[in-house]
Amino acid sequence: MSAKPLGAGAAARPRPRPILRAGTWLAVPIARRATVVGGVLALALLAASLLTLTLGSLGIPLGQLAASIAHPDARAAFILNVYRGPRLVTAIGVGAAFGVAGALFQTVTRNPLGSPDVIGLSSGASAGAATFGLLLPGILPLPVGALLGSLAAIALVYFGTGRGFTSPSRMILVGIGVAAMALAYVQFVITAVSSQDAVVLGAYISGTLADRSWGDVAVVWITIAVLGPCALALARRLDLIEMGDELADALGGRSSRTRTLVVLTALGLSTAAVAAAGPISFVALTAPQVARRLARTPGASVTLSALMGAFMMVLADLLVQQSPFGSQLPVGLLTACIGGLYLGYLLVREWKKGTV
Repeated sequence: MSAKPLGAGAAARPRPRPILRAGTWLAVPIARRATVVGGVLALALLAASLLTLTLGSLGIPLGQLAASIAHPDARAAFILNVYRGPRLVTAIGVGAAFGVAGALFQTVTRNPLGSPDVIGLSSGASAGAATFGLLLPGILPLPVGALLGSLAAIALVYFGTGRGFTSPSRMILVGIGVAAMALAYVQFVITAVSSQDAVVLGAYISGTLADRSWGDVAVVWITIAVLGPCALALARRLDLIEMGDELADALGGRSSRTRTLVVLTALGLSTAAVAAAGPISFVALTAPQVARRLARTPGASVTLSALMGAFMMVLADLLVQQSPFGSQLPVGLLTACIGGLYLGYLLVREWKKGTV
């Protein structure tokens, strides 16, 4: 009979998580790895933002950046207030909004392919921009047209499922159909207008951060200020939904009502991001997945997905600005190239698992 080592049973038990408490109304368990990943992402986002403002012939030298922000001369004021400042702040907001929207969609659909791109919102925005930018020019600007197009796509998905937003599988199937119809419509518009107008439309529907203004900043950041707390408040119920609708309902999660609220919150964030920068592809799809794998969390984290989305957008825009093709190159082309490879990886993995 072998003797059991003293303390072996205690060593096998998992360590309790530290809990952040604020009085008796808030108690949040803290995951150490997720906290470290969040800190690293925040530092990486800060570094990419500093490089965006300092690199290139129009950048402000790093040693002069703090003084230029406090007391800008004419050149620094132009760079910070017109050329790169609004573009950088818009990129952070758009990336964070897409990241949170993707995390919400993927959790509520229990599918890594669930994102605004897949359910047709981005394609609907492209169709709206094509309509009001080329077929009906002068009536509404492109961002407003994109906003109306995305809302129309949302309405088609809502009524096309027959059950609103309560059926994830129907949402994805109807969304794929809506996206296909919207892309066909955009291709028709491009062939029907002049080549010069087609070039302008092509740049916008690819997703671009060139020539952003503080008005674009306001659109996306006001939306985040309103819907961001809603996403955080719904995060606990999302954890219950991931365990199954029946168990979530038994624990008071109200799965149908929660799913509808989550989808509306995600659609609001996606629509604001599209209105500010166009339908930039694959950020909402990849940011939550990468953050989840880095943190090794069982569910999608709203905060980590926002940080990862913001970092991806700023890094992509930095690469575009420093590329030999110039800062006017649509940033959506770069995210589409990288995201397309990741989508292929996801499809192969899900096919091997037999879920697609």
